[in-house]
Amino acid sequence: MILVDSSVWIDYFNGTETLATKKLDNLLGVQPVCTGDLILAEVLQGFRLDQDYQAAKNLLCSLPVHAMLGVTLSLKSAENFRNLRKQGITIRKTIDTMIATFCIENELPLLHSDKDFQPFQQFLGLQVV
Repeated sequence: MILVDSSVWIDYFNGTETLATKKLDNLLGVQPVCTGDLILAEVLQGFRLDQDYQAAKNLLCSLPVHAMLGVTLSLKSAENFRNLRKQGITIRKTIDTMIATFCIENELPLLHSDKDFQPFQQFLGLQVV
């Protein structure tokens, strides 16, 4: 199972061809892909047109959707953020810390196109696709 980050889904739905969207296109229907509730909210909030929103919602909700936070992972996310900050690395978006922590704790590889995930891979064991 591979978790796909909002950075990839946003490019995918906008028709932007990147290395990550090509990988996603090759994975869909071939390998199990999942998403998370935080990613669902982050992606769907950006649609202006109802028909585009509905199409994206239908696709994303057809995948396994994980509840990503809770108390334990909230605390672990804060610890991960603090550990990286102690090394001089500040993650720009809290949601990326939560997504990375979820993937690390659940041993799920992450498909992303966001540089904020690189320190999680380098220092905390995040697996990436």
